[in-house]
Amino acid sequence: MTQQQLTTGHVVIAPDKFKGSLTAAEAAERIGAGILRAAPGTDIRLLPVADGGEGTVLAALAAGYRRVELTVSGPTGEPVVAAIAVDDATATAVVEAAQASGLTLLPGGAKAPLTASSHGTGQLIARALELGCTRIVLGLGGVACTDGGAGMAQALGATLRDADDTDLPGGGAALARLHHLDLGTLPATFAGVEVVIASDVDNPLLGTRGAPAVYGPQKGASPDDVAELDAALASWADAVAKLTGSDLREAPGAGAAGGLGFGALALLGAHMRPGIELMLDLLGFDQAVRGARLVVTGEGCLDVQTLHGKAPAGVAAAATGAGVPVAAVAAAATPDEPAWRGAGFAAAYALEQLAGPDAAPGESLARAGELAELAGQRLAEEFLRP
Repeated sequence: MTQQQLTTGHVVIAPDKFKGSLTAAEAAERIGAGILRAAPGTDIRLLPVADGGEGTVLAALAAGYRRVELTVSGPTGEPVVAAIAVDDATATAVVEAAQASGLTLLPGGAKAPLTASSHGTGQLIARALELGCTRIVLGLGGVACTDGGAGMAQALGATLRDADDTDLPGGGAALARLHHLDLGTLPATFAGVEVVIASDVDNPLLGTRGAPAVYGPQKGASPDDVAELDAALASWADAVAKLTGSDLREAPGAGAAGGLGFGALALLGAHMRPGIELMLDLLGFDQAVRGARLVVTGEGCLDVQTLHGKAPAGVAAAATGAGVPVAAVAAAATPDEPAWRGAGFAAAYALEQLAGPDAAPGESLARAGELAELAGQRLAEEFLRP
């Protein structure tokens, strides 16, 4: 692709968040400002993206979805203000589990691996249904709970009781006492609703690759807690299988978000799609890239994981598939040039390099906005000047 071939058409700026420094929308705006500084008059199209984790609702809002706020139950029962993104034209709602059940919402940051619940996520879904949405996109990731989606099910009308006919409290550990499960009107409620899980996790619910073993320690679970949660989730999976006639504990993705994937698959009839692929469809990336001369993407760290399915790799695949070159901007870039070129990137700009060799540790994060503009300016000088 020669520079002459890049002199017509618009530029799509589609980064994910730069965790700890810039939201996806802020990163897109600052990169765009840098491009316009070096190439005034360039047609810029901002399309911040997400892969189904934190930032998914913000990406949908930036693409024109409307914000609906509500107060829901946080991971340990405290009220939190959360939002969903709604597209009335398609009756679609984007629900981000981290908005209601996220690790960042734990009071004082005190982790609660045994008692944190997905109840608030169920409340977000219920609100989407009240608004008449018939398609729910459920972004998983960053949650504090390991409850197999039981809290979500309770918020949607299911009843979980112990042998004394007492409602179970929230959290995965309590599922060891599950004696009676009644789904109520939940199956009828979701009969005409499509639920799509945006996630790249393929872990089963239980075992050495299951939710407690793999993700429990990140949520504060000790080895004893992991064993307790695995046994409790097995009881939950047994009860769900007995009631529904379908055992999905081994389904790929059942272990996503502390087993929220299992709850959505088994009780809401959900199906899974790769997070960035689904989000690009929702955000209209195929239309945005049509006629473009360059796509710019990025995230906090461009590393080996990025090149194997994270948001920038998905953007790069979609852009190159449309015949449009793609450049990356990241706070840090660890793969060597052959690696990122092999993943489809025509160039990669690292903020820590742009900060200069004398920059103090952490300076590139503190100056992320300024340096993202500089990155935009550099890529415009390389790709966009006639």
